[in-house]
Amino acid sequence: MTVSLIEQARIQAEMLVPLVKALQAELGEARANALVRRTLGDVFRRYGEAFRRAKPDSDVGTTMASAFRTYARDGALDYDVVEQSAESFAIDVTACRYAAFYKALGEPELGFLLVCGADFPVAEGIGGDIELQRTQTIMQGASHCDFRYRRTK
Repeated sequence: MTVSLIEQARIQAEMLVPLVKALQAELGEARANALVRRTLGDVFRRYGEAFRRAKPDSDVGTTMASAFRTYARDGALDYDVVEQSAESFAIDVTACRYAAFYKALGEPELGFLLVCGADFPVAEGIGGDIELQRTQTIMQGASHCDFRYRRTK
């Protein structure tokens, strides 16, 4: 039995939220967040690399659609596909249970750091030729998250 990513995020938050808050108190928020971002970025990049090895497909749309099905498992995300092709994948996330969870904890900033912070390194790991643009997130109060993936080479 595998645990969905939303459930993993809930489990990890029990340890990571107090740890990050302690680091912020000790090092200052900017320094602690940079340390967390750098450290977790490496972990998230490896997750993207593992995903790419498990689902080798040169089609950006197929690859990223598969990734989002994984992220959305167990009702974690509602989203609309805006565009899907061999060279691009664009979606708008319209509901995010990750954001709802961190907002209920009163820690949306940490949710952005720990959950949304994974998006760019995971994309890098999936493919160095895949670029992600995202200008807003539900976690930061927007009405939706706008994910735009495209092949750069």
